[in-house]
Amino acid sequence: MIKFFGGKKESEAAPAAGEAEPAETEAKPGFFERMRQAVSRTRESFAAKIADIAAMTRIVDESVLEELETALLSSDLGVPTTTAVLDALRDHARHQAIEDGEELRALLKAQLQAILEAPPWPVAAPDAPPRVTFLVGVNGTGKTTSSGKLAAWSRAQGRSVLLCAADTFRAAAIEQLEVWAARSGVEMIKTRQGGDPAAVLYDAIAAAKARSIDDLYVDTAGRLHTKSGLMDELDKMRRTAARLVPGAPHEVLLVMDATTGQNGLQQARLFTEAAGVTGIVLTKLDGTAKGGIAVAIARELNLPVRFVGVGEQMSDLLEFSPAEFVESLVG
Repeated sequence: MIKFFGGKKESEAAPAAGEAEPAETEAKPGFFERMRQAVSRTRESFAAKIADIAAMTRIVDESVLEELETALLSSDLGVPTTTAVLDALRDHARHQAIEDGEELRALLKAQLQAILEAPPWPVAAPDAPPRVTFLVGVNGTGKTTSSGKLAAWSRAQGRSVLLCAADTFRAAAIEQLEVWAARSGVEMIKTRQGGDPAAVLYDAIAAAKARSIDDLYVDTAGRLHTKSGLMDELDKMRRTAARLVPGAPHEVLLVMDATTGQNGLQQARLFTEAAGVTGIVLTKLDGTAKGGIAVAIARELNLPVRFVGVGEQMSDLLEFSPAEFVESLVG
């Protein structure tokens, strides 16, 4: 058995982190509690295991790390990300002993937050509006719903919004987006079912420019990376956007269903290679005990989680905060 122990040491990092967390919570009253509720199913098992480890551990040794490994895997961090976290903890222990379970908890939180903050957040600001955002992904992940919720989120930021119904393959998608447009109080550009998505995007960008719209959200057709025709169509849409607005699309958000866990991660890995994805919208986070998938996404896809869906209501789309997510998950 490998044991990691040593004399009492001073630590400057832990107090600083502890001081920062209340300020963040105070800055967004209610947000932290909503995030805690969203990850409650994951936290019920994960945080309880971490608390048991912290309470019972006096010397952090290999058997403790094996218990931690089980907890991480059960929350769906996946093997590669779990291995990376444990390797970092072992490396820390080789240089400076981990004295007890509470210190292990603090180090774990720092590791998870560092992973979530590592990917770049390329939210490009256009020289002139609109900022164009594509929502992509497979059917059933909540892509159209997320488009409507993002419209409401932008309006709450005091920005003007236009929706583009570029999923012309499903009549239901156009109708669903119309409902969300009405609920969020924004206008929508659409065409008939079976119409050319690039053409409706052209009309939407022209309308957004004419009306000085700040944010244009484009709901695209559900597709898989293996559907070459649909991927070619998405490329055509990207070229159309870039021709009309320099740098567009400024964001390409891949909508993922958190309940699919590692299966969804594999699908996303293949999808991002073809779609130029810049960030993730993680839906149905409140319906799964696999909330650790957010950490796996950040490390294995090198993409930031930009938003999380935590319910069915208009306001149940939260801008993702790594610090508050980790605090909600680990406690």
